[in-house]
Amino acid sequence: MTLVRFAPSPTGRLHVGNVRTALVNWLFARQQGGRFLLRLDDTDTERSTREFARGIEEDLAWLGLTWDLFARQSERKHRYAEAADQLRAIGRLYPCYETEEELEARRAAQRAAHRPPVYDRAALRLQEADRRRLEAEGRKPHWRFKLNYPEYVNLSDMGLKELEALDISEFGWRDLVRGMTFPKAHSMSDPILIRSDSSPVYSICSVVDDVDFGVTHVIRGEDHVANTTVHIQICHALGFSHPEFAHLPLIAGVEGEKLSKRIDSLSIASLRDDGIEPMTVNSLLAHLGTSEAVEPYSSLDDLVGHFDLGHFGRATPKFDPDELPRLNHRLIQHLSFAEVADRLPVGADEPVWLALRPNLARVAEAADWWTVIRGPIRPGIADPLFAEAAASLLPAEPWDEATWGAWTKAVAQATGRKGKDLYLPLRLALTARAHGPELKSLLVLIGRARAEARLLGKEA
Repeated sequence: MTLVRFAPSPTGRLHVGNVRTALVNWLFARQQGGRFLLRLDDTDTERSTREFARGIEEDLAWLGLTWDLFARQSERKHRYAEAADQLRAIGRLYPCYETEEELEARRAAQRAAHRPPVYDRAALRLQEADRRRLEAEGRKPHWRFKLNYPEYVNLSDMGLKELEALDISEFGWRDLVRGMTFPKAHSMSDPILIRSDSSPVYSICSVVDDVDFGVTHVIRGEDHVANTTVHIQICHALGFSHPEFAHLPLIAGVEGEKLSKRIDSLSIASLRDDGIEPMTVNSLLAHLGTSEAVEPYSSLDDLVGHFDLGHFGRATPKFDPDELPRLNHRLIQHLSFAEVADRLPVGADEPVWLALRPNLARVAEAADWWTVIRGPIRPGIADPLFAEAAASLLPAEPWDEATWGAWTKAVAQATGRKGKDLYLPLRLALTARAHGPELKSLLVLIGRARAEARLLGKEA
């Protein structure tokens, strides 16, 4: 069965960039009849907090991205230690004693010689006596994973036919978005998996979790492409086949800038507080990176039916925050009264919602218009004589949506006004606003008594 995972670090709140990854994983799992794992990568004890973890769960739940399985890396440290021991036993994890200062000096020398700053595996040449001497000096080793590259072959210099002829099980992978993907082996260092304080790093934790939970597909941002060869080789070294991979291009701003510059304003919490609907966020993010036109979907089930991982391309998608209110407005037009009733002011019924809905960019704006309907408001009277004349022509109730047309026709005949000179003064008197929902609907809701009082300049 298909199993995907979303693995955020609880070091901050979710934003549109990582939520898009969660959404694509969730849609893919549901489309495949599979399962969705939420895994908190919380091994960074200094920055990870329970508050951020709760925030992540709240944000996903608000979006409707429920999970079938849940895990915390902080509760699985014993498994990472076991995997490290297994890699040591087969010679794929080796101790290194260089300080960061020494490593940086080597990298600087390599860059000065116009060579890629790759670790030279000097630690593999140490004798047992050397290691004992270094440890006697107080040095504690960090542990590197020995990559399985023959002489660090530069795959980027090979032709397509040569690449396709390779056994790519160690050299690369067939990416579900990028196609055949090969690393620049000559520029890859043996990665550190265990720090000198014995704590595991992201790579080994992620691989062990994927193996233990049976993750079948890893769908993530293209910033992880460099990690994938390491992921594959650790899987194989532990005796398991690797999952399939799909790397999505990272979202950029409208001008191509990194979203990190605006990350606070693009957090899911801030969008929720701004009155953006969860399906507005889902609808927009599900389309980013595809050639499909953005449409507002009313439910995740609808999105699942239209989702296709194969529609994502290599081009960098651009996220325009201004698109959210516009899409939100389009989505609201399809929301029924039952879907929003608990968010409307007390007393606002279905006719009120249907009258206001076409004019709303956010459901919360209905409260302002409810005040316009029920009052009191201070009317805008520019010409008292015209307003008094209009008030005298108000028909008796009951009213319906035909009342507005009949009344304004009578006012036009009596005053000689037409167009904007007729309608704008009436709107200002009745609503104190120059724009808004259709008055044929609002007039019925305002009622004759309030309408007459406002036309006469009274606060009502």
